[in-house]
Amino acid sequence: MPPSAPEFWARRGALSLLLAPLGCIYDSVSVARRAFVQAYRAPVPVICVGNLVTGGAGKTPIVADLARRLTARGIAVHVLSRGYGGTLPGPVRVDPDRHDAAAVGDEPLMLARGAPTWIARDRAAGARAAAAAGAQAILMDDGLQNPTLAKDLSLVALDGGYGFGNRRVMPAGPLRETVAHGLARADAVAMLGTDQTGATSLLGAIPMLHAEPRPAEANLADKALVVFAGIGRPQKFFEHFTKVGARVVAARGFPDHHPYTETELTALAATAAEAGAALITTEKDWVRLAPSWRTRIQYLSLTIAWQDEAAVERLLDRVLKPATHG
Repeated sequence: MPPSAPEFWARRGALSLLLAPLGCIYDSVSVARRAFVQAYRAPVPVICVGNLVTGGAGKTPIVADLARRLTARGIAVHVLSRGYGGTLPGPVRVDPDRHDAAAVGDEPLMLARGAPTWIARDRAAGARAAAAAGAQAILMDDGLQNPTLAKDLSLVALDGGYGFGNRRVMPAGPLRETVAHGLARADAVAMLGTDQTGATSLLGAIPMLHAEPRPAEANLADKALVVFAGIGRPQKFFEHFTKVGARVVAARGFPDHHPYTETELTALAATAAEAGAALITTEKDWVRLAPSWRTRIQYLSLTIAWQDEAAVERLLDRVLKPATHG
């Protein structure tokens, strides 16, 4: 569960039940908004990777994976993000050499290291800018609930360890909308890890893709590490180090998109120095650090290992010309 999320979002109880009517109102407003907004249809295919819960569900690594797959097909793919946490409204193309996370958000800054990436609070305007700049396909990082831009393919990321939480809509639970409403607009669900909450029982006949986030760096066995992360579920990130045999001296989780202070980083560095350990974090956290700290802290990239890669490619074939595949 995201550290900034209320604990009762993970299970049903009295408080969740008390807030359930507000969740119904929230969902009704969302339904009404989608019904009355005229979606802009971009001149190129739009693929959305979203989720139904607030907080991390693993969608950004999926976006990065799909961007690599589209690029391998010879398709000029551009990523489109709202730029959560950034001050710039956009549309603006992210430049890692010029922008920082405070301006454009951490996820766009990370994704821009692998593919052309745009931020735009107005998603339709962002899509227009990307298409005008030569995008042959647009890959949305989040935005399943945003009705202003028509999607040709929607993939829902689902964290197997958290599922849909207590299955209630905010503020009674972590859902942005009801599971039924969200899945009705989805083409497939990407289950990251093993289903530990029974979420699969709610998916019905929707196609499900199974995947595991895996470290891109494998040479961590027996290395002493102090790890930290400000993401949706830090513990999930920490578990990767145990799997590869690293010696985790200390692990500290922060809220998603946490802006690290000099005091916090200095304390982490002191812990690492005392233990003779290296400091390591996620790539998303690393791009939020000041340049002086980036030289002192490593990051661990995660890749997506699909159980059935052919199924992923067939999903992309629905909206892309099959002739470009292979």
